[in-house]
Amino acid sequence: MRRRRVIVALVLIVAVLAMAGCSPASQVQYKPIDPDKAGFWQKYFVYPLAYTLDEVSKSIGAGLAILVVTVGIRLILLPLTLKQMKSSKAMQAIQPEMTKLREKYKNNQQKMQEETMKLFQKHNVNPLAGCLPIIVQMPILIAFYQALSSSGEVHGASFLWLHLSASDPYYILPILAAVTTFLQSMVMGMGDNPQARAFLFIMPIMIFVLAFNFPAALALYWVYGNLFTMIQYYFIGDKFKAKREGAAG
Repeated sequence: MRRRRVIVALVLIVAVLAMAGCSPASQVQYKPIDPDKAGFWQKYFVYPLAYTLDEVSKSIGAGLAILVVTVGIRLILLPLTLKQMKSSKAMQAIQPEMTKLREKYKNNQQKMQEETMKLFQKHNVNPLAGCLPIIVQMPILIAFYQALSSSGEVHGASFLWLHLSASDPYYILPILAAVTTFLQSMVMGMGDNPQARAFLFIMPIMIFVLAFNFPAALALYWVYGNLFTMIQYYFIGDKFKAKREGAAG
């Protein structure tokens, strides 16, 4: 389990460093992409996002276009989200047995790890499955940030009190991003998993720092995504709960 936490932490740190390497400023500079001359990353990841944002923005405005694109991305990632939900429920179900193993082998870490792996295999639980959506979200977040400087419709646009290509001057959006990240983690059951409980606080802090320093459009994307995931879990999560209770009965 420690290995799992280290892997996720490293992924998050690398993502933050990669985005920091983009040299964030008070406002991103407009840099359109020529798909014929762009590299692999720009052509197949950044340009499609920028193009989609431009086309949708022409109809409903930049702020709502970010919502549409966010929902689209989350629907594409739905299979991974379902896998995360299933993994989260499975981990919760075996927590009593894991607690017994920790007590029984508290003086023998190697034996405890061996028995824990046997427990995972017995219940067909993959402890790394819950990390997949987080790992996938990081490169998408980087691509989305880079797309902001390539979207003529989003760059310089306003939404509510925000200038989407600049950071929120009132810090409202960074706080919302951090709070919704925390709430999403709670809804997904991270608070019930002792091995993942530290991320209840690590993730919101990291997201607050990102939202504080980067364009409001990026923070808006994250807030939209968190809200969508919580709504999605509200409707889909009960199905996993019902299946688990049905199996137990």
